[in-house]
Amino acid sequence: MELNELTITQAAEGLRKKKFSSVELTKACLARINERNKDINAFITVADESAMEEAKKADEMIAKGEGRMLTGIPFAVKDAICTADVRSTGAAKILDNYLPPYDATVIKKIREQGGVLLGKNNCDTFGHGASNENSMYGPVKNPHDLTKVAGGSSGGSAAAVADNMCIYAIAEDTGGSIRYPASFCGVVGLRPSYGRNSRYGVMPMASSLDTVGPITKTVADTALVMEVVAGRDERDATTVSDNIPKYSEEITKLGNKEIQKLRIGVPREYFDVAGMNSEVRAITEEAIKRFKSLGGKIEEVSLPHTKYAIAAYYIIVPSEDSSNLARLDGIRYGVRAEAGSLYDVYARSRAWGFPEEVKRRILIGTYALSAGYYDAYYKKAARVRTLIKQDFDQVFDKVDVLISPTSPFPPFGMGEKAADPLAMYLTDVLVGPAAVAGIPALSVPAGKTAAGLPVGVQIMGPRLSEALVMSVGHQLSFY
Repeated sequence: MELNELTITQAAEGLRKKKFSSVELTKACLARINERNKDINAFITVADESAMEEAKKADEMIAKGEGRMLTGIPFAVKDAICTADVRSTGAAKILDNYLPPYDATVIKKIREQGGVLLGKNNCDTFGHGASNENSMYGPVKNPHDLTKVAGGSSGGSAAAVADNMCIYAIAEDTGGSIRYPASFCGVVGLRPSYGRNSRYGVMPMASSLDTVGPITKTVADTALVMEVVAGRDERDATTVSDNIPKYSEEITKLGNKEIQKLRIGVPREYFDVAGMNSEVRAITEEAIKRFKSLGGKIEEVSLPHTKYAIAAYYIIVPSEDSSNLARLDGIRYGVRAEAGSLYDVYARSRAWGFPEEVKRRILIGTYALSAGYYDAYYKKAARVRTLIKQDFDQVFDKVDVLISPTSPFPPFGMGEKAADPLAMYLTDVLVGPAAVAGIPALSVPAGKTAAGLPVGVQIMGPRLSEALVMSVGHQLSFY
């Protein structure tokens, strides 16, 4: 096994036992990036020089006995998350030259441990997309089949982990942007509960839905990262002060006796989706059978307002988008278009610096928030959101977790849905409801289609039940 193919657990053990250095581990990842990024396009910016400096410092920390779990481990970050002195574009030309003066809180926590930042991952611009074809730096291709999409919006992060360009990645999930590409690329992706991890330093898309989480090779690695990045942040008033469990220990406690007590809900609506792929259905049903064979109690449940989740999501998100993106005008940040008047500077900078999907969402959101339409659209969508959350609350009185496919179909072809925005929006049908409700959801690899394309299974739990959700995912990953 090459060094860049290691998990966090394996890499940390190797560093601790002096089997190799962080410099060697980092070089292996950078070599893989140099070899494969031209084909996959997973990175917008590669911070090779600073990564080597950070690796040397990490080796010094380890030599002094100051090493911690993520010390010396090379990782990558979605480009919509700020990293101090490393270009952060959000995959938009309007921020092509932006160098943040600070780290996002989650990144700061990792770098304080001596984590090695390899660079910034390509993504749909500002998180707007489900296929990673909306980046202004070109689409990300699926490492399992270069003719297929990697999923979005965090496609570059998932592809980089799947192709062993990095040991793990930090990404962002508003309506499925971690889980969807994790499923398509065959890796593990966690959307934590809203408020579990700080959003400070994340380029805001929809502030009431945005979350930050890890994309890793194993559930055990996800647990390790969450122990570091989770927690209260005074810079983000939405974060919660609840104690952070020792996730890496909690996920190992689900033995046979505990599984026999586990109540697993199968939401009817998640299997009645139009266009559900037969192989995806079969692989998900096989995962459910595995738990049943271990003694888990399987119960069909209903989430009746699921069918309204995408409609509500695509009112709430563009509305908040249009407000958040107003700050990007070509004046304070990024690239500015030359023009004869201030208005033309604004208009030309935004027209040139935003891709079509971003413009579309700004227009939809501005309309939904305008006088005379706010009550009919945004306010009504917020009420529907409450009903969706109540559905989950009621179901979690009956079952412990829910299991479903992450996506109704395996990775689709490049350009297959690009010309149909509505079809692209509907791809979020199975990941959107958990996001709207603010609950944790984990995508784990469950198998592959006959064509060798990955299929992910999604596990959802009550708010702040990340330990339970990861425990179930960890059990599934044994197969």
